[in-house]
Amino acid sequence: MAKFAIITYSTYGHITTLAKEVAKGIEAAGAEAEVFRVPETLPKDVLELIHAPEKPDDIPEIKAEDLTKYDGFVFGFPTRYGAAPSQITSLFDSTGALWATGALYHKPAGFFTSTGTGGGKETTIRNTLSFLSHHGMIYVPLGYAKAFPEITNVEEVQGSSPWGAGTVAGSDGSRVPTALELKTAYIQGQEFAEVATKLAAPLKTGATEVSAPAGETSASAPAEEKKASATESEDAKKPETSASAAKSSEKSGCCVIV
Repeated sequence: MAKFAIITYSTYGHITTLAKEVAKGIEAAGAEAEVFRVPETLPKDVLELIHAPEKPDDIPEIKAEDLTKYDGFVFGFPTRYGAAPSQITSLFDSTGALWATGALYHKPAGFFTSTGTGGGKETTIRNTLSFLSHHGMIYVPLGYAKAFPEITNVEEVQGSSPWGAGTVAGSDGSRVPTALELKTAYIQGQEFAEVATKLAAPLKTGATEVSAPAGETSASAPAEEKKASATESEDAKKPETSASAAKSSEKSGCCVIV
């Protein structure tokens, strides 16, 4: 069973609420989901000034080294001027050792967001893709196909896009995720799990190409390959002279440097 981590940063709890729906969607698709939060970097007095609630005890913190235990990730965080908050970038900044060893190479990842006014939800995700690119990770967007009615709903305010599910928190954080936004988050979890499980399968089984044991020829080797081998062996017995090589190259129009 594929195992995915939902990695969040939530100031007022909106992202945490969406994360639980994403987890339900992943589990509905037959995969395992665990919700984490990144370490808080704001001092306690600042959190008090902005009236941020205490972080939930039932959601553990995640560290860079923990990422290797999972087949893929869904990151959820609010926008900060069209970019990820510093708490999220701090996690990525600590993945240098994983980058050096290629530990996250080809692992799938998706995103969901929360915004105060609705602005920045797409640019926030776009501006975070560089982290995936440098690790060689594969971005899995929500897209339109399975969530078209939800994303294109103009009857009510909603924070989702084809880039990922989302919610609009309001300028003071008082608005909570709606039923429509929660449904979109659930759909994203399902879609991500279905796609990411297929992408993760080769990584779980190891190398995709199986080599024959030393000294043995694979029974499935193409006949042309065997024929080519035999031809090369024969050619090795009849070395071409410099004169004949030059004559041959002259006919083909190429140059031989000796």
